[in-house]
Amino acid sequence: MPVHLSSLLLLLAAAVFSVVLCRRFKLPAMLGYLFVGLLIGPHALGLIASSTEATHLAEYGVVFLMFTLGLEFNLAKLNAMRRIVFGLGFFQVAVTASLVLGVTLLMQLDWKAGLTLGGAMAMSSTAMVSKMLADRNELNTPHGRNAIGILLFQDLAVVPQLIMLPALSQPGEQLLTALLIAAAKIIVVLVLLLYLGQKLMRPWFNLVAKQHSSELFMLNLFLVTLGIAWLTEQTGLSLALGAFLAGMLIAETEYRYQVEDDIRPFRDLLLGLFFVTVGMTLNFAQVFANWYLVLLVVILLGPIKIALIAGLSKLFGSPAGTAWRTGFALGQGGEFAFVLLALAATSGGLVPDPVQQAVIAGIVLSMLATPFILMHSDKLILRLASSEWMNMAANLHQIAVRSMGTNGHVIVCGYGRSGQSLARILSQQDIPFFALDLDPEMVREAAAAGESVVYGDAAKREVLMAAGLLRARALVVTYADTHSALKILEVAHQARPELPIIVRTSDDSDIDKLKEAGAAEVVAEIMEGSLMLASHTLMMLGTPLNRVLKTIRDVREARYEMFRGFFRGLNEHLDDADRPQQRLHTVHLTAGAASVGHLLGEYDLIGLHVEVKSVRRRHMHAAQPDGTLQLADGDVLVLLGEADNLAAAEMLLLQGK
Repeated sequence: MPVHLSSLLLLLAAAVFSVVLCRRFKLPAMLGYLFVGLLIGPHALGLIASSTEATHLAEYGVVFLMFTLGLEFNLAKLNAMRRIVFGLGFFQVAVTASLVLGVTLLMQLDWKAGLTLGGAMAMSSTAMVSKMLADRNELNTPHGRNAIGILLFQDLAVVPQLIMLPALSQPGEQLLTALLIAAAKIIVVLVLLLYLGQKLMRPWFNLVAKQHSSELFMLNLFLVTLGIAWLTEQTGLSLALGAFLAGMLIAETEYRYQVEDDIRPFRDLLLGLFFVTVGMTLNFAQVFANWYLVLLVVILLGPIKIALIAGLSKLFGSPAGTAWRTGFALGQGGEFAFVLLALAATSGGLVPDPVQQAVIAGIVLSMLATPFILMHSDKLILRLASSEWMNMAANLHQIAVRSMGTNGHVIVCGYGRSGQSLARILSQQDIPFFALDLDPEMVREAAAAGESVVYGDAAKREVLMAAGLLRARALVVTYADTHSALKILEVAHQARPELPIIVRTSDDSDIDKLKEAGAAEVVAEIMEGSLMLASHTLMMLGTPLNRVLKTIRDVREARYEMFRGFFRGLNEHLDDADRPQQRLHTVHLTAGAASVGHLLGEYDLIGLHVEVKSVRRRHMHAAQPDGTLQLADGDVLVLLGEADNLAAAEMLLLQGK
């Protein structure tokens, strides 16, 4: 077997094993790839003496990373968050880079090395932070929006650094000329690609899509991405910059989401390879010899970066608690730091090797620490921000005030699809309910439509008490999260052991655990789906309806014992994976809205596949809308449709176009 193939097989096997371990301990896969590189590289076990072949493949991982970054470059999104992105984000990158530059100058390093390290250490991990915020349901919180806004600017700041670093490798007398030439090149390339590309990209993709061949679509995607990357490389710029521009061009077409899904497996595979090669470059002997530099990097990326981001967030008007949460989320190095350091190493050795080794080691350690810091951030914030106690008390007071008029109600934990369906059935039966959810946007829209829902974490004792736990008739956990459900069961049963609690779960694996924790009943989605499938099958086969109903009732009375323990296949969760889903959306008409004063029938919402479910007005119950209804200032329209259609309908109602 050729040496390069055996090395690649070893690398893949080690990567699979390490990523399995990372997922088991809920750590980012990126850390597993880095660890594999550390372990099998030439400076550790030496199982792979040279990373040349892997490095060439890994370069394409960076290309596809920059391509997906270009897909996310959305002018509308940037405009909506411009104060955070171009204000807070700019100052975070500028101040962090300046601080690192000052430290490097004090250490008597070259200013070019200082700029390179400053730009690299100003980055945070977009992949890690966005996933952790999503897992904690914090993407739409104030600190979540701050973090995403700063990450957006960091990602954009990578682009000029990709241009600047090769120019910085030029001798002093040629440096200014090199920077001016690089700037001129990027202006010419941007104008040509963005001007001509905008005219050609959509019709070209339309032509390819009309062939109805997924294979052809993928080939075209690779051709466009790598072709534009090659063009930028021929002009003396980087492959990564060309891939970013290709992503920007495709982002303006209707194929953006399809492209993003198609490219993800290749990007993740090749990017994993890139992180392996980063780990392989780490020299343990140099790291241990310069341990004080590693410690300095960890301090800069830990306490100092966290405090700096928290301070800037506070200057931009965030409360102390939000500011500290933003800092804790972003106080680490990121994947783009590795990209910039790898480019610096190939651009004339801008950074001395011992320093670069220490920085890579420090970034890895900061990323390893981040999940544990976020896990305990709430306790730290309560010590650091005294106002957080007041904010918590105000939120509980709001929940208590809203729930004060309810008695003998049902507490609905989670107001997603299942929670909203349950709430409507309860309303039809004149049973009062009070819902809690952690999605502020959904809570805002549902509350504007007159729903009885507030923002709050149902897993916290004080929130459940404020929601009237002592007065409730029942409690329902409508989302499939066993860990959260167990915490709710513990809290609820300490206060109300007799309270019936119904819990939703995705399958049958946790039924016994939830029942032992005190759930009165556990509804497993797979079981209920199986029951409905069985009932329809029996009816289609001519089985009498009364026998079908008796069979289903008998199974339910047996507490689903027959339906437990199914074998799971490879395609268990692939059905209906990406099918568009309809949802409700509220549109608030203000005085400047184009539709105010006009009849609802003047707007062809049906043509947009959007249905007006109700119109809510001040001091009135929801009106049943028809085409003769004249819209007024302050109306809240509750619309039903798919996400893209709802956005078009909202623009039509507010802007008239």
